[in-house]
Amino acid sequence: MTRPSAVPPPVTAVLDASSRWLPARLGEVEDLLREQARGHGELLGVEAGETLRAGGKRLRPLLVLLCAGADGGKDALRAAAAIELVHMATLVHDDVLDDAPLRRGLPTIAATGGRGRATAVGDLLFSRAFALLAEHRQARAIELLAGASVGLARGELAQRQDAFDLETSEERYLERCRLKTATLFECACRLGRDEDDLGAFGAQIGLAFQLLDDVLDVSGPPERTGKARGADLLDGTVTLPLILAVQSDPSLREADLRGLDPAAAEALCERIARSGALETVRERALEMVGSAKEGLAAASFDAEQRGLLELVADGVVQRYS
Repeated sequence: MTRPSAVPPPVTAVLDASSRWLPARLGEVEDLLREQARGHGELLGVEAGETLRAGGKRLRPLLVLLCAGADGGKDALRAAAAIELVHMATLVHDDVLDDAPLRRGLPTIAATGGRGRATAVGDLLFSRAFALLAEHRQARAIELLAGASVGLARGELAQRQDAFDLETSEERYLERCRLKTATLFECACRLGRDEDDLGAFGAQIGLAFQLLDDVLDVSGPPERTGKARGADLLDGTVTLPLILAVQSDPSLREADLRGLDPAAAEALCERIARSGALETVRERALEMVGSAKEGLAAASFDAEQRGLLELVADGVVQRYS
């Protein structure tokens, strides 16, 4: 049994506050993830294994396990591994679409092995997620994860359609975030326990997670985020900090997003920060997290489960602090 590599402090706080069952279960999920990369050809297996070993926050598997509780059993373990496989697959595919050179401060598969190899690795991770569930006839889990995956695809398409468009509305942005990020958090909670209150909790912290991620893209620094400051701007992705900054400073409508280089992107980040938009977005994310925690009162949890889920919600905010 092992913890994920490079476990971030918010997740460490949850593990340290839990009784022994949670670290043990998360270690079993790690074992399952490693198994899924084996036996699929040397090249793909190595790349997939390295992608999984790079670690990450493991927030989605953690939500599955917490919502399932100590008695969740093998179904919960497989569901937790499956949702992380889907998440990792989307990251690899995102790096292909974005021509991203770095992920968590390390070269991406797309950068080192090319777009074709990266696409194949993402496809492998994605397929193994559903194979893992299908092998054990977890029909409801497949249904939930398939629905979330459709949402991810729709969100990605919407983001591509909105690229470089400074007229993108706040409502359109939030719908993109709901599809591309919040649906997978919601799915994680429902995979653990299929209840509306838990789904709403996951959706709210997922949306807050994305808002704060967009704040970090503007505020940096690169050594913390693992990518260049203003990476979204360079990709043409219009996020809420820029949308609100344009409302505060209409001269930003003249920004040429298509002509940005890294230096110009950083300068635009400074203008966004001076507008006060980052503080506004952060406040909204904090409100979402607070609302999510209040909603847990309706769920029939023991004190430990509720407290640990609240710690996960707080960890979303700590990523910004």
